[in-house]
Amino acid sequence: MAMRDHEERPERPSQADGTAHLFSALGKQLKVLREHTGMSQRELGRAAHCGEALISSMERGVRTPQPDFLLRVDELLDARGVLAAAADDVREAQAKARTRHPDWYRGYAKLEAEAVELHHYCNQAVHGLLQIEDYARAVFTCRRPLLSEEVIEKRVMDRLARQQIFERWPSPAFTYVLEEVVLQRPIGGKAVHRRQLEHLVRVGSKRNVDLYVLPTSSEEHPNLDSAFNLLTPKGRRQVAYTEAQGHPRLVTDPEEVRLIADRYGSMRGLALSPRESVALIEKMLGER
Repeated sequence: MAMRDHEERPERPSQADGTAHLFSALGKQLKVLREHTGMSQRELGRAAHCGEALISSMERGVRTPQPDFLLRVDELLDARGVLAAAADDVREAQAKARTRHPDWYRGYAKLEAEAVELHHYCNQAVHGLLQIEDYARAVFTCRRPLLSEEVIEKRVMDRLARQQIFERWPSPAFTYVLEEVVLQRPIGGKAVHRRQLEHLVRVGSKRNVDLYVLPTSSEEHPNLDSAFNLLTPKGRRQVAYTEAQGHPRLVTDPEEVRLIADRYGSMRGLALSPRESVALIEKMLGER
């Protein structure tokens, strides 16, 4: 469903509820305070336990500063409470963002946001937490039955908002088992596909993220079934989440979760190591 040139583009959820202005203002304040102290983005990132790219994206209002980050950086930049005072507003904005998820998804989204370990098996597409914006938009645009432009935009921005979990500190531990075909499928076209692979290389270089590619040539496979997620919320037992043909399911029965976790462990054993997996993605980039 193409949008005509004269039609207005629907507001993104963050624009509609005003949070975009909050994050933009915080980014500008962060930049002014950083420059006043004479710190570079790299130096601030190192002191705040995050990357230079993240500092840059927050200063530009592209990514959301997390409440814990604001509290840490307030002291580092001698902001005298200016940034710390915004922490509660950010928490409120994040709570509003969570309510934008469909009713059936909110329980899982809350568990995901609080998880200390996240393990994902991907057999059709790159996992949502790893998707770049254009890739996510292509995924929702191709979905059947067709979604409206407004719904597509809303789902894309909500998906990107979930990726704030990578900015938490202490950082959760992430592992991903991706079927090799997931890396070969050029969703969104060649240019988007290349940027998505480049993003996977960047994410795979993080200390708390391990990517495992399961080769198509593997003669064994313990899970010829749907994709799934395994989450360990802080202080709670591990749970699993599956979604097939529009039927989501949160699995909490310990024995059923154990069986899913066992399949996941078997697939990790059959997959390339994280180092080999990133090298394979880099090789694919070199061939394009």
